[in-house]
Amino acid sequence: MKKIIIAAILVVFTAQTVWAVRVKDLVQIQGVRENKLSGYGLVVGLNGTGDKAGTGTQYTLNAVANMLRNMGIQVNAEDLKMKNVAAVIVTASLPPFAKSTQRLDCTVSSMGDATSLAGGTLISTPLYGPDGKVYALSQGPVSVGGFAVSGSSGTGVTKNFPTVGMIPNGAVVERSLELRLSPQMTLVMNNPDFTTANRLVNSINTRLGTLAASATDLSTIHLNVPATYQNSLVDFVALIESVDVTPDNRAKVIVNERTGTVIMGSEVRIASVAIAHGNLRIKVSEQPQVSQPLPFSEGKTTVVPQTDLDVEEGANRLILLRPGATIGDLVNALNAVGVSPRDLVVILQGIKRSGALYADLEVI
Repeated sequence: MKKIIIAAILVVFTAQTVWAVRVKDLVQIQGVRENKLSGYGLVVGLNGTGDKAGTGTQYTLNAVANMLRNMGIQVNAEDLKMKNVAAVIVTASLPPFAKSTQRLDCTVSSMGDATSLAGGTLISTPLYGPDGKVYALSQGPVSVGGFAVSGSSGTGVTKNFPTVGMIPNGAVVERSLELRLSPQMTLVMNNPDFTTANRLVNSINTRLGTLAASATDLSTIHLNVPATYQNSLVDFVALIESVDVTPDNRAKVIVNERTGTVIMGSEVRIASVAIAHGNLRIKVSEQPQVSQPLPFSEGKTTVVPQTDLDVEEGANRLILLRPGATIGDLVNALNAVGVSPRDLVVILQGIKRSGALYADLEVI
C-alpha cells in the first residue's frame, strides 16, 4: 500500500516582527490601467497555409474583396480562389497615459482554418477600444516562433502554435489618452481590508503632515493633492508610493485536495479541539484455480476462482489540541493521524464547523 505524503507549507512569523510594505505594492490608482484593443485584419504572403476557400471561411474572401475595392479594383468574392491569406484577430494593450506615435507590441491570432502564419505580413489593421474608437494602427511581418510540417500521408510535426504570432512594435498609437489626476485621486486596494486601509490613511497623512487622505470603505481611499504638488504630480505620486504601511489580512487556510498541500497564514488560531481518525481497509484478492477431473471420468476441466478477503481496521487515535494551539501544532496533529488529502479536507471542514478554527477555509 503506497503511502500518501501530505505537504504543508507554512508561513510562520513571530508576533513581534513588523513587515512594512510600500503603498505602491498595496494599491492601484483608479483610472491608471491598461486598455485592451482589438481589430480584424488579414495576413497575406503565406505559403499555401492560409484559409481554405469553401470550408466556412467565406468572410476571408469578402474581406479581401472589400480591401481590393477600396484600392479601386473591382472584384467579386465568389471569383477569388486563394490559400495565401488568413483572417486574424489582432490584439494589443494600450498603456496608461499613452501618447500619439508611441509603439505597441501586438498579437496576431488566426480565426479561420489556416495552418500557419509563418512568413506572413499583416496589412494595415485599425485597433479599436471598448468605446468603438480607433486608438492604434497595426501592420508588419508576423513572427511565429513555431512551425507545422505535414506529409501527403497525413502525418506531420508541429512545434509551438504556428497559428499565433507577434509583431514587436507593430502598432502605432493614433489617439492619446487623457487622464486627469488633480486635484483629487482615488487609490483602490488590491486586497480590501478595513485595518489595512486605516493604517494606510494614517501613514500617508503622517508623511504629508496634513489630513489629505481619507478612507470611504475597506477598498477605496480618496487623496486630495496638496496645492504645493498641483504642478508636480509625478513627484507627489512617487512620494505616496514610497510610504511604508504594515498590512493586515484575514486569517485563511487554503487546502489543495488534489495535491494535499496546506497553506496557512500566521494569523490562524485554533481553540481546544479533539481529533479522532480511523479507517477501514478491505483487500479482496482473487486467484484462479484449475479443477482437473480424474482420469477416465466424465468430468471437464474448469477454472474455479479462489477469493481471499482481508479486512483491516485502522487504529483510532485521539489527538487533543490545547487552546491557543499554533499552526505547527495543527499540522503535526494532522500528520500524526496519517490523514490522506481527502481526509485532510474533511477534518479541516469539521474543525471549522465546530468553531475551533478561527480562519477562513478555502478548498481549491
